Amino acid sequence: MEIRRLWTTTRLQGYLDWPGVQQVCLLERVRRFRGQETLETVCAVTSLEPQRTRAARLLGLARGHWGIENRLHWVRDVSFGEDACRVRTAEAPEILAALRNAALWLMRSSGVTEIAAALRRHAAHPHEALRLVMDFTPS
Repeated sequence: MEIRRLWTTTRLQGYLDWPGVQQVCLLERVRRFRGQETLETVCAVTSLEPQRTRAARLLGLARGHWGIENRLHWVRDVSFGEDACRVRTAEAPEILAALRNAALWLMRSSGVTEIAAALRRHAAHPHEALRLVMDFTPS
């Protein structure tokens, strides 16, 4: 079970050296899982105007951000081992990140939902990975 609360204010605009800041937010998450309770507090700034973006929408946007984090960044780190990668020189890290993104996109475009399982399958059967690339037709 998770309870989320969000407070916003415009009162800090004059104090922050942040271009375009409109609101400052405080997000509190209380999670209860298997008898344990955790509290997480996060601060954020946004350029969204308070007249057009109320706290409820900001809360939804924050939750949507974690959807991206869980769907992309977590998969890149855990399944592809991106954070453990020792490549650090020149353009190589960016090139590898682009290749990981392309592989992820190809798998998802072909209907793969379990990325880690697909990576294991493709490692054992590289011809299937090659077929995935060869069968791709841009829409």
